[in-house]
Amino acid sequence: MVRLIIVDDHAIVRRGLRRICETDRDLVVVAEAGSGAEALAWLGTNPVDVVLLDMTMPGVHGVDLIKQIASIRPASRILVLSMHAEAELATRALRVGAHGYLTKDGDPDVLITAIHKVASGGKFVDPSLMEALLFAKLDAEVQTMSALSDREFEVFRLLASGASVTEIAERFSLSAKTISTHKTRLMQKLGLRSNADIVRLAIAEGIIKNDAR
Repeated sequence: MVRLIIVDDHAIVRRGLRRICETDRDLVVVAEAGSGAEALAWLGTNPVDVVLLDMTMPGVHGVDLIKQIASIRPASRILVLSMHAEAELATRALRVGAHGYLTKDGDPDVLITAIHKVASGGKFVDPSLMEALLFAKLDAEVQTMSALSDREFEVFRLLASGASVTEIAERFSLSAKTISTHKTRLMQKLGLRSNADIVRLAIAEGIIKNDAR
């Protein structure tokens, strides 16, 4: 049995969502909340499997509300139900702790499927947003790599190939300190934390080959 709380500032919407959920015998709506503050207060003392959450409400809402719910109830799964069919909003929601993102103009059957998917530990994104999310991801990757200077890219490639900072410095007739600075900057630009991350990204981008394949 999947226990849900419906969080939406419109009573009519909450009633409609409750009726949809009640068509599935494995779903039970245990509470409703008309605001983010009300939801946080209820969740503070009550566990729940899934939080069906409107992205836009008066007061605390959006990514801030998702973060707070995730902090209060880390075991609860958050499924955002939004009127905004925008890939950027979906990406932000998922990045800060949501486990699914649906638009309100979707089919009721898709909502039921999404609830079960996130409740079972998976993630779900509205099918209408999948293509936009894919191209947004590809565009972000291209922009990230292109943000590197020519020197930073060469340092990145050599590090990924297994060269040490000292070896790279000798190759370019530069100091190890200068190469270390390039390494620090490129890792910041790419959001990397270790040499292993450098290797994984280089393989993913086709810059070096994965000998294990």
